Amino acid sequence: MTDIFDNKILCKLCDKEMMKFGVIKDGFKLRALRCEKCEEIIIHPEDKIEYQNFKNLKRKNYNVKLRIVGNSYAVSIPKEIVNFINDHEKKMDEMVKLCFEDFNKISLNFN
Repeated sequence: MTDIFDNKILCKLCDKEMMKFGVIKDGFKLRALRCEKCEEIIIHPEDKIEYQNFKNLKRKNYNVKLRIVGNSYAVSIPKEIVNFINDHEKKMDEMVKLCFEDFNKISLNFN
């Protein structure tokens, strides 16, 4: 199946060909088209849906248990977050970075 953005797309306002470019929102990369004449922007429909899914996950708060495993503590990561990352990064089998950012704040980076 071909992607709609692989075709020539004309601006609905000024009938000029739109140019491809990328937009980054909240660290999320979106494919887009922009008309250089009138500055009209179209975000790729699939990317728009995925970004909305990302925003929905970002708003959720999860209550997870802190468990002792050997000499360390473990926190479970909800499956829907892991599935979302797997769909986009394909890097869940690698090591992750853990950082103590501030009092009461730990960050976990997957790439």
